[in-house]
Amino acid sequence: MSINPAKFLLGLVCALALAAGSFSTAFAGMVGTEQLLVAEQVQMDRVQLLATLSRAEVKQQLSDMGVDPRQAAERVARMTDAEIAALSEGLGDLPAGSGVLGAVVLIFVVFVITDVIGATDIFPFIHPVN
Repeated sequence: MSINPAKFLLGLVCALALAAGSFSTAFAGMVGTEQLLVAEQVQMDRVQLLATLSRAEVKQQLSDMGVDPRQAAERVARMTDAEIAALSEGLGDLPAGSGVLGAVVLIFVVFVITDVIGATDIFPFIHPVN
């Protein structure tokens, strides 16, 4: 019985391809408690900011400043974790009596800054820095 060299070569290539595919390595890393807590805190801050934006008095003040409350909520939902943390930290530093007005002013300032750096385009009168 003779072995066909083409079939033998094809079988060898298939066997090597299957063997090479089964030896792939998996990478895993430890996730620390601090990383989980930071991620959870950012998510809670995002929910709190969106809840603040849904209040009637905040919506009214945003409308008075020329900001569409729906658009503001969409922008907060699309903010990065670092931006949410910075915004929440700024809200936490406000005095207790200035909650609503301070929150609106802080959000307004963040939107102006993001317009200036070109990340958003909410206000037509602000031209981004190039």
